[in-house]
Amino acid sequence: NPVLLIGGTIHPVSSPMIPDGWIILRDGLIESVGSGTVPDLPEASTTIQLDGRHVYPGLVAADTQIGLVETGQVDVTHDHDEYGSWTPETRAFLALNPDSDLIPVTRAAGILTAVVNPDGGRLPGRSTVIRLDGWTHEDLAIDREAALVVEWPYGSSFSRRRVNGGSNRGEDPIRQIDEFFTNAENYYKASEHDPRMKPDIRYEAMRSAIQGDTPLLIRASTAGQIESAVTWASQRDLDVVILGGEEADRVTDLLVEHDVPVILRGVHRIPISRHLSPHSPHELPARLHEAGITFCIAPRDRPAHVRNLPHHAATAAAHGLPREAALRSITLDAAEIIGQGHRLGSIDPGKSGTLIVTTGDPLELMTNVEMAFIDGREIDLSSRHTQLRDKYREKYRQQGRLN
Repeated sequence: NPVLLIGGTIHPVSSPMIPDGWIILRDGLIESVGSGTVPDLPEASTTIQLDGRHVYPGLVAADTQIGLVETGQVDVTHDHDEYGSWTPETRAFLALNPDSDLIPVTRAAGILTAVVNPDGGRLPGRSTVIRLDGWTHEDLAIDREAALVVEWPYGSSFSRRRVNGGSNRGEDPIRQIDEFFTNAENYYKASEHDPRMKPDIRYEAMRSAIQGDTPLLIRASTAGQIESAVTWASQRDLDVVILGGEEADRVTDLLVEHDVPVILRGVHRIPISRHLSPHSPHELPARLHEAGITFCIAPRDRPAHVRNLPHHAATAAAHGLPREAALRSITLDAAEIIGQGHRLGSIDPGKSGTLIVTTGDPLELMTNVEMAFIDGREIDLSSRHTQLRDKYREKYRQQGRLN
């Protein structure tokens, strides 16, 4: 049945704020948004009075390992790194743990969508985009194979030859990546001419990325890494997203020229170089914004602290990034970079009814998320944190130490 949220401030992100507005959710989608007169609805509709609260699109964490890592110090709860350096056939989707305690903790902070990335090796596997609610890993998955992850090396054989006086061409990690992609392309050509050819699951897993249907998510931090990765990808005409980008402000012209978006991993970190100002990581989003680079902010924290995502955006806003751009960096811009801008990231008719109801600006530390909807369905915001809170409040109440 339709759900009407009425009497609050609507923040579509893609358009100006709507004071005293309303939203109609139907069949999991946003049917309409407006202010003033509300369209007629069936008697079975549910009406939720917002009482002056605020409505925002669900926040998007563009780089996480939620569902792949549970407890940092317990190896048996880790499922993010497959054996071997070349495992593009690995799918994060299959390893998701829908019963992770970290999922409800994260969504209680207003984060309702996340990208889950494998790591380890040169080609660690394929990412998946998930909604943070579901009984099974199939329920969680929005896009099971959202990108192919590439771990970009720090140097090339050319720089080492200058230093060491020589290097084995076969040992150059960049050349190894290039040859692996060349072998995959040769495999596709050969398989077209010989249908009986034995399938290679590694090369088959790379097909959508090489053919441009899904992007390459290249982990690169330094200016040299980013420059060589973008140059290599442009020569192969590959769709690339840079993940990390700690020195992206040093290669802005290249990123703008090739229209390469950046998933900026974290604002709460130390500078990548001791020669930089302690505030440089906080100011980096503002510099990328001024340069005209498409970017979003992702949490750098371990999976248990993905919930801090809005505080990363708030820190960037406090250091020069316009507040509207800071909000977009964890909503609409993030959704567009991960290929979900058509259904997530803003409150627009036709998009998924994935949104949060808050007491104020989600970038403010004191703001609480009071309600959340994923695909038009209200979800439970209780978590291990709230369970422990209630448990010990009851303990102190019984002891007469709490009213």
